[in-house]
Amino acid sequence: MKKRQNVTIKGTKDGLVLHLDDACSYQELKRELDDKLSQTLRAQEEGRIIAVKVEIGNRYLTEDQREELKTLIRQKKNLVVDDIESNVITKEEAKALRAETEVVTVSRIIRSGQVLKVPGDLLIIGDVNPGGEVIAGGNIFIMGTLRGLAHAGCYGNHDAVIAASQLRASQLRISDCLNRGPDHITSNEKHEMECAYINENHQIIIDRLQALIHLRPNLTRLEGGH
Repeated sequence: MKKRQNVTIKGTKDGLVLHLDDACSYQELKRELDDKLSQTLRAQEEGRIIAVKVEIGNRYLTEDQREELKTLIRQKKNLVVDDIESNVITKEEAKALRAETEVVTVSRIIRSGQVLKVPGDLLIIGDVNPGGEVIAGGNIFIMGTLRGLAHAGCYGNHDAVIAASQLRASQLRISDCLNRGPDHITSNEKHEMECAYINENHQIIIDRLQALIHLRPNLTRLEGGH
């Protein structure tokens, strides 16, 4: 009976991809990885630095185990670990991911001196008064008038947007881009909902809300992708 291979090594134009079986024991995996890498490197060109991507499937590794695998691979002189990919995340990571992707809905007025910050998207049913601040890791949607400060994509998301029934902000921020008001705001006689986004020149642009349909099609996140 042919012995099951716990380590599969595949060469690509970018380097090596190591696929590590997720069913065997961790110690068994380490031994076979050490042996396979030693055999593979004998046939490799001396002195050439090789990037390594590690795929561990449904196996969960502690930080110590990740460092052990990285050290084992780096000991082969000319190997550099680019990434270790796993299909498994911890409960803490899952909670953080959920927080970053959920929409927090608040139904109240944000008054002067008040600061509201959420990790994901923010929907406010009410106004943001001058001196009030709303900050989100994702998008900001305001069913009311924005007269205070709004900062979307505060963790570096350049695709985040700010939308409001009336955009009269004292200051707009998206990621690391800044747009001060109110001199940049044009008259909105039709009282259409407005949005702010970063354009290709890394500048914050204010437009009609309908523009987002084409500029940010991924804003629609219904089940089934429709």
